[in-house]
Amino acid sequence: MAPFNEPPIAAIATAPGRGGIGVVRVSLGRAGSAGAEALMHALCGRLLSPRHASFLPFLDAQGTPLDQGIALYFPGPNSYTGEDVLEFQGHGGPVVMQLLLQRCLDAGAGFGVRLAEPGEFTRRAFLNDKLDLAQAEAVADLIEASTEAAARSASRSLDGIFSREIHALVDALIQLRMLVEATLDFPEEEIDFLQRADALGQLARIQEKLAQVLADARQGALLREGLNVVLAGQPNVGKSSLLNALAGAELAIVTPIAGTTRDKVQQTIQIEGIPLHIIDTAGLRETQDEVEQIGVARSWHEIEKADVILHLLDAREGMTPADAEIAARFPAGIPVVRVLNKTDLTGQAPGVAAADAGTPLSLHLSAKAGQGIDLLRAELLKIAGWQAGHESVFLARERHLTALRQAREHLAVAAAHAAQNAQALDLFAEELRLAQEQLNSITGEFTPDDLLGVIFSRFCIGK
Repeated sequence: MAPFNEPPIAAIATAPGRGGIGVVRVSLGRAGSAGAEALMHALCGRLLSPRHASFLPFLDAQGTPLDQGIALYFPGPNSYTGEDVLEFQGHGGPVVMQLLLQRCLDAGAGFGVRLAEPGEFTRRAFLNDKLDLAQAEAVADLIEASTEAAARSASRSLDGIFSREIHALVDALIQLRMLVEATLDFPEEEIDFLQRADALGQLARIQEKLAQVLADARQGALLREGLNVVLAGQPNVGKSSLLNALAGAELAIVTPIAGTTRDKVQQTIQIEGIPLHIIDTAGLRETQDEVEQIGVARSWHEIEKADVILHLLDAREGMTPADAEIAARFPAGIPVVRVLNKTDLTGQAPGVAAADAGTPLSLHLSAKAGQGIDLLRAELLKIAGWQAGHESVFLARERHLTALRQAREHLAVAAAHAAQNAQALDLFAEELRLAQEQLNSITGEFTPDDLLGVIFSRFCIGK
């Protein structure tokens, strides 16, 4: 797609609702500076100096002020989208913003100004080489960040830290590919030549670097998505009390009556900047109460989607046959922590018991007395794989993790070919090429158009 060949677009760039300031943004696309000048005359009554703020009235079709505020003109390519861009910063009332937006659309109708689609401004920034794809996604992640740590990591991604890590890996792969593919023309020389160039050593170093980037990306994905932590167990074992203790607030009703919780109660908390979505569910038991039956069914539905299951038991009774039946139904592959609650009634000190082979870790605490809660928080961080104080973390998405894992697999196959059959250079070279394609898809050097559509459709309209 050729730069600056798209139709002009306009949108409100600030959040819906009332505010002190609202912004309408126009990217002129193929209309260029001529379109920008036409809009300046129509809305401002004069031309604007590039990159200088001008305080003036915004005019309707009859020359009557709609509002007054600041107008800015950013000639391309030195703008957010790389195209000529106009911004009108007025009062942030929804009616005023809609009037100003409509005025831009009407005044630009002659040269094709239309309403922007979600994420279209940032998509154009990507297509015009102002941002790569990972940085473009970081724009949306920064807007949506729910914790300070997530916001800082998204800012690092936007600044290009993640992209530079990927580019360094790609550059190293290109260097190795050039070395391997060049030797294909000299079969009688290839083995000695590759040994002298330390091709296998280069591959090992690339694999080591990729492993570190993948570890950082996993941690960044945790900051973005968080963990779904489901509290499960029989009625009256203290699930609601534990939710309240973790949240530090009385969110769930706590009574000694079994079956008090009929539906899930959810609260997001932060531990070391990681969002934890704590979900308290109805007690798991056989019941004739129709409403409670629905609650139990919903509990199992939440358990199926969990990232971590906290299986609550009464510390006075330990693991009962009913608890064993519940544990047997937990989905395979989801980490489980057995939380023996109510230690304040047994006199046992809070603590963590190491897990035997094939059995979940056990943790003793008292939710009501607030004893052992810090131990549980630490265990959740350990399950998440969080490394405290790891400042190089950047935000990552599931598609980034998938691409990194697939690149790792291709490099592993390449190493296996090299180890088993030193003559199979064509297979070795092909696996290196496939690994490079996966890495390139992260920053957008190789990205199908349908994937771009999915990514940018999730942005807000004005970005």
